[in-house]
Order: sequence, then structure tokens, then C-alpha cells
Amino acid sequence: MKNEIRIKQWLKENRARGARLLQILVRENSTRGNESSTQAIIIEKCRQLGLILDIWEIDGSKLKNHPAFFCDRKSFDGNPNLVAVLKGSGGGKSIILNGHIDVVPVGDEMNWKHDPFSGEIECGKLYGRGATDMKGGNVALLMALESLIASGIKLKGDVIFQSVIEEESGGAGTLAAVLRGYQADGAIIPEPTNMKIFPKQQGSMWFRITVKGRAAHGGTRYEGVSAIEKAVLVIQRLQQLEKDRNAMVSDPLFEKIPIPIPINIGKILSGEWPSSVPDTAILEGRMGVSPEETIQSAQTVMEECLQEMNEQDEWFFENPVQVEWFGGRWIPGSLDSDHPLINELTTSFIEVKGDNPTIEASPWGTDGGILSSVGNTPTVVFGPGITETAHDANEHIVLEDMFAVSEIIALTLLRWCGTDEASDEN
Repeated sequence: MKNEIRIKQWLKENRARGARLLQILVRENSTRGNESSTQAIIIEKCRQLGLILDIWEIDGSKLKNHPAFFCDRKSFDGNPNLVAVLKGSGGGKSIILNGHIDVVPVGDEMNWKHDPFSGEIECGKLYGRGATDMKGGNVALLMALESLIASGIKLKGDVIFQSVIEEESGGAGTLAAVLRGYQADGAIIPEPTNMKIFPKQQGSMWFRITVKGRAAHGGTRYEGVSAIEKAVLVIQRLQQLEKDRNAMVSDPLFEKIPIPIPINIGKILSGEWPSSVPDTAILEGRMGVSPEETIQSAQTVMEECLQEMNEQDEWFFENPVQVEWFGGRWIPGSLDSDHPLINELTTSFIEVKGDNPTIEASPWGTDGGILSSVGNTPTVVFGPGITETAHDANEHIVLEDMFAVSEIIALTLLRWCGTDEASDEN
């Protein structure tokens, strides 16, 4: 029996096991600082598969001076990273399969149809925080690996499975894996892409802008300068900057994305008393970074924009707007659409789905930028999961999509890593 047939048969017969594993993972709360119990399940699964395990706790003191380290987490103690390797026989290309185990908070539980950690299955969909972002992708990877192992298929190239922490806050887990020496000829990250293939990923970073005013009594507000009103001018300038930056984006992979590299104001803090003119306003937000630019160059663009505003406005000239960069940052990533890894993945997609995949750019950041820019590993993002429900209430994944992705990735491993001829006999 051919390898492809063996894989398809095993996956068909073990769908219930895959769904059960995802349920178990979703029922564990792996928000920031609580990843250990969920990681333990992944570790045990990899141990059962006979993979070579590397389990370690991140040493933040060793990472803090690296230019790609953006995490503000105080301690990683008790929440390990995992790399599990399926060694090849030699002579084939290696690949990293990278997934993060951390999830974002659930928000207001009243907005959830089911308990956010229930793993409830309804109408072919599994509900719960992390189901789509991205425990479903992790299960797809594990099912792909197990289908190869259970079918007795021997690959030539190494498969390096990574279950990392801290992706949602800047990618410290993946950075730690890269600096530990893990690199490969290619990498797949099964983030929730709606089964689209993303050769390019937008980067992003958080900013904080401080706008000064002059306090006064609300009854004589004309004697003061409202920081809120001045902040409106800053927001308008940032909106224009967003338009100007996006007008320069001509990459066809962004054609269906209305705003390829957004500038979003997510938080405003100003004022202490309704009858006072506020003297300070603080804007916090997220700036998108195109795949073709660096974090540093994007920072410079915003800083120059605000400096120009300071020079043109009389109030801002005397009371300049200040910007600082804080919190999470995600390095952009880019891979040529005709890269061999994209071609192999596309071929496998067509074999499983019977149609061509949609190839686009990612509207959000991933750990792909760290793998490609720091780890020099060509990286593509492709996975199951519904992008629109990630980070939202009622997050869920269509199980059929998870099973399809596991088959597509398994077939891609055959093509990319190569197989020993003996394992494809009979």
C-alpha cells in the first residue's frame, strides 16, 4: 500500500481520537503564566510517539538583550518550552512544525454560548478558548506526525515539532527555541488561516503617545487647553499616516485585505474630573508593519510624522507629542510565493481538497517573523481554524477542517522530507 493511502486511512480511522485530544487541551486554561498543565499533555503525547524530547524553561535574563526580544513577562518559571524531534534517516530536507500553547484571556464569560474551557462539540464544531488559536492547529500537527509513525513511514529529513509559550505577547518561546539552535530547511505554523496559505505575515508593535494640555476649570475652559481635543488632532494625523502607508502597498497578496498595515488606537486615558480641562491624554495602540520593512523603519516613520506635526502646530511646538514603544512586537515575515515549500504545500492541498488554495498575506503577526528573520528558516503560515473567532467569545474550530489540514501537512512532510524507499513498498 502506498504511503499516501496509509496516511489517509489512518487519519480517517482516528478522527475521534484527534477530537478527543483537542477537547482535553481546550479544557486546560493555558493563559499567560498557566501554560504548564496543557504543555504536560503535549509532552506526554510526544513521549508516546517516541519523539526525542527537549524540555526547558526559558531564561529571560539570557534573552532580554536580544533585539528580537520584546516580552515584558517577569518570569517563565514552571511553564516550559517543548521541542520534540522525529529524526530522519538522512539525506532529506528538515522542517519545523511550530505551534504556540498559550491562549488569550476569555473576556466576559456571559458572552459565551458554552463555558470557554468546555471543549463542547456541537454540529461538527468544537468550542472553547484556544480551539482555533491555536490548539486545533497543534492537534493537526500531532495527528500528521502520528499518521506517519503509525503507518511505519520513515522520513529522510528531520521533523522538529515545537510547542512554545508566549506567542500572544511577543514570541519569547519561539525566539528561545531559535537561540537554542533549532533551525530547518522550512517551517509551517498552523495558525487559524481559514486554510488559506500565508507566505507573508504583517508585523506589529504597540505604542504609547502622550499628549499635553493645560488644566483649567470647566467653567472657564477657554483658559485651558484640552489634552483630549489635542489628542483628536493626533488621531487624525495617524489616520492620514495609515492612508499614506497603505497607498504604497501594491503586493497582490494584500488585494483582499482592506487595510494591509493598520494603525489602531486601542486605548485612551485622559481626565480626572468632569469639571476640569484635562492636561494629559495618553493614547495606546498597535502599528502594523509590512513584510518588506523592519520594526525599526516603521518606528521611524511614525516618529517623523509626529515630529512634523510638532513643528507645524504652535501648541505642539511648545509641548511636543511624545511616543514610546512598549509591550509586544511581532516581526514581519516574508517568503516568495513560488518557494518550493509553498509549491509542495499547494500540491498537497489540491490532492486533499480538490481545488487550488487561496494564497494571501496574513492580516496579523505570528512567530513566523522570528523563524524567518532570526532563525533563517523559510516559513509559511497555514492552518485550520476560523480567523474571525480567534480572541473572541464563542471561539471554535470546524473539526473537518482540522482533519483536512492534518492530512495536507502529512502529505507535505512526505514530499518535503522525502521517504526511504523501503517504507513505500507493498
